[in-house]
Amino acid sequence: MLIRRPSNIRPSEITPPHVWHRRREFVQAALAAGLVGAMARGRAAAPAGTKLATRPGSYSTMEKPTPFEQVTNYCNFYEFGTDKEDPSRTAPNSLHPRPWKVAIEGEIRKPGTFDIDDLMQLAPLEERVYRLRCVEAWSAVVPWVGFSFAELIKKIEPTGNAKFVEFTTLADRKQMPGLSSGVLDWPYTEGLRLDEAMHPLTLLTFGLYGEVLPNQNGAPVRVVIPWKYGFKSAKSLVKIRFTDKQPLNSWQKAAPQEYGFYSNVNPTVDHPRWSQATERRLGEDGLFNKRRPTQMFNGYAEQVAQLYAGMDLKKFY
Repeated sequence: MLIRRPSNIRPSEITPPHVWHRRREFVQAALAAGLVGAMARGRAAAPAGTKLATRPGSYSTMEKPTPFEQVTNYCNFYEFGTDKEDPSRTAPNSLHPRPWKVAIEGEIRKPGTFDIDDLMQLAPLEERVYRLRCVEAWSAVVPWVGFSFAELIKKIEPTGNAKFVEFTTLADRKQMPGLSSGVLDWPYTEGLRLDEAMHPLTLLTFGLYGEVLPNQNGAPVRVVIPWKYGFKSAKSLVKIRFTDKQPLNSWQKAAPQEYGFYSNVNPTVDHPRWSQATERRLGEDGLFNKRRPTQMFNGYAEQVAQLYAGMDLKKFY
């Protein structure tokens, strides 16, 4: 008998609980419709709510996680609209995160295109509770699921010319109604220095709260860089390119006077239209809840400050 351990099981093969409890009814209906053969030949999707097999991760904050409903209903994902509630209204039904492939190319020795389920198998999945700080001065604490981006870097072997990593996200007008707004030059692109990408905090992310990523939060794969403002954590990735030149990211292209390449959380550098000195934590909207002081590097200075030794962080914002 072949026994498959959790680390060998693809997330798309995990049966959602509501389906498992109704399995006999489902099979009988499938037989009646003549669908069993077709289902066996195709790859199943991983619907929202599918649990992921994870292990406890390092670097987790001990702060209380923000409620799931807040994180999944108050989102920045302009491909689905510019209002915070737009992604949760439109993405669940319009975005199709399976099948999905991610091209990995550029200054690497092992370029290729990964199926999303194969990409998830490159390293054991961890749950890491990270703070997320958005440039609009709100924050959250989220249990993300993924593995260090450095694990991918090890597999694809960058050449000596690789100095930066560029992330490109999906731009499909059929699935993403926000692309018609013209607010940005699509597709959305972001970038990191190679040493930032290799830092163990940088997370290649496939889920949150122990489940696959909801569409509105960047399904099926995104990056999370917890010491930078949230817009650096590109969602719904379709291409990762290693390059010798610093990428021009989307917000830097659209408004260079407001958004720089580094985008580290820095309370001493105000956005031109508001202060970054304090923040509002999602779920803490009560009358007597005070705004929180913003922490340098979003509270991760001990881990990442050495990456920027000698740099003027007011100039390189």
